[in-house]
Amino acid sequence: MSAQPAPLTGARLGLVAFALALGTFMMVLDTTIANVSLPTIAGNLGVSSDNSTWIVTAFAVANGISVPLTGWLMRRFGVVRTFVFSLALFTIASFLCGVAWSLNSLIAFRVLQGLVSGPMMPGSQALLISVFPPEKRATALGIWSMTTLVAPIMGPILGGYISDNYHWSWIFLINVPFGIFTVAICWTNLKSRETPTAKVPIDTVGLCLLVLWVGSLQVMLDLGKNADWFNDPTIVVLTVVAAIGFVAWLIWELTDANPIVDLSLFANRNFAIGNMAFCLGYAVFFANILLLPLWLQTQLGYTATWAGLVAAPSGVVAVLLTPLSARLSGKIDARILASVAFIAFAISYWMRSGYTTYAGFWDFVFPLMVQGIAMATFFLSMLTISLDRIPPERIPSATGLSNFTRIVAGAFAASMITTAWDRREALHQGRLSEAIGNGVPYRMASEGLGKLGLDATQAAAVVTRQMVGQAYLLASTDLFRLSAYLSGALLIIVWFCRRPSANGAAHAAAD
Repeated sequence: MSAQPAPLTGARLGLVAFALALGTFMMVLDTTIANVSLPTIAGNLGVSSDNSTWIVTAFAVANGISVPLTGWLMRRFGVVRTFVFSLALFTIASFLCGVAWSLNSLIAFRVLQGLVSGPMMPGSQALLISVFPPEKRATALGIWSMTTLVAPIMGPILGGYISDNYHWSWIFLINVPFGIFTVAICWTNLKSRETPTAKVPIDTVGLCLLVLWVGSLQVMLDLGKNADWFNDPTIVVLTVVAAIGFVAWLIWELTDANPIVDLSLFANRNFAIGNMAFCLGYAVFFANILLLPLWLQTQLGYTATWAGLVAAPSGVVAVLLTPLSARLSGKIDARILASVAFIAFAISYWMRSGYTTYAGFWDFVFPLMVQGIAMATFFLSMLTISLDRIPPERIPSATGLSNFTRIVAGAFAASMITTAWDRREALHQGRLSEAIGNGVPYRMASEGLGKLGLDATQAAAVVTRQMVGQAYLLASTDLFRLSAYLSGALLIIVWFCRRPSANGAAHAAAD
């Protein structure tokens, strides 16, 4: 520790801290900025909204796969070089996303953007801690945490505003000037503070197997909904490849001397159970923040801007409550804070399950404000539980594995929620068709519409459109209700963990 460069001071410290926070902000922003813009992008590129979800999942999966490489890259090339190079490549990939000419090209560039962004969050966190004096480490972590909360708030708002007022490509092109600025500031001020490097071995076989099974599974989930699932030979082949690849990867990682993912960490009870609850809770959360704006825009007539504004208050509540959550984390059992998060999630989802055709803007906002309470406690408490009793030298591996499983779980959930939504809609539409048919309800509706000047064909079209809208409403409320049940189940799972030792989160973050 004594050989490390002295902390920065004054204006230079402020400038570097701002640049590092901006780097994190851009990366986290790009996980949500496209969510409310999917219908706009889909329409512009001439594809369905279902297919446009690849724009979200491609980035998330690629990012999740690259996270386990971060530790090796930083040891091999140094933290500063790895972070700055990653940021530079992210900026280039953002430019390519902005000039994409088709859905396939956009997905390819989003994969590239996700692959190169893996070291950005851990790199910015490590560098922020190193440039601040030890007594102000909490300030550094506070800055880092705030950016990870503010970015998801700004993502839907910014993405919605750009989509409604400019071309969707600016969702990605906006990163370019800020990326150039951040690269210049960080390299100029931090290149003399490079960390020691060493030629360490890399688990090439483990990495290839990881890419194989995760990629195959994600493609299977994304293609399956439009390919009649296991009635399609391609889906069957992808499933078999994913299953065999996973088993081979599991065996290799458990027996290799230098595994890219240290699966022995799951021998720790709190890490195993806590990480499972963390991943599943995040998967449910991520699926819902994708589903709501998609429903609002495709079925309820909301613009991308207003869909983004619906989500904004949840982030505001989270930002306001996070400092309180951080102060409480060192004083009370982290399992209590995790319980508060899952209860708030469950209440939020349950409130949404009561939506009707008359739901207005504030009806959508209030449940998301309750979700903000969950966001303020969820990440910190689950991190505290998961990293409890992990030796300091294994913290980087543990955080890398936790981030990998959480991000990939979110990507899988994004694919599954859209499939479940369409399937539930088809089920409800079939039931509504049977109930209405050509009987009394249909005749009454047709007669009423006829008095308004519509002919039989127009009346049938109006009735069908209303029926489809009602079917999507019922499908959405079904999934919100299921999310509430899952949150309640995860609340129980958390209490199978040991009580974390005091200050576990602080130690984990410091390392």
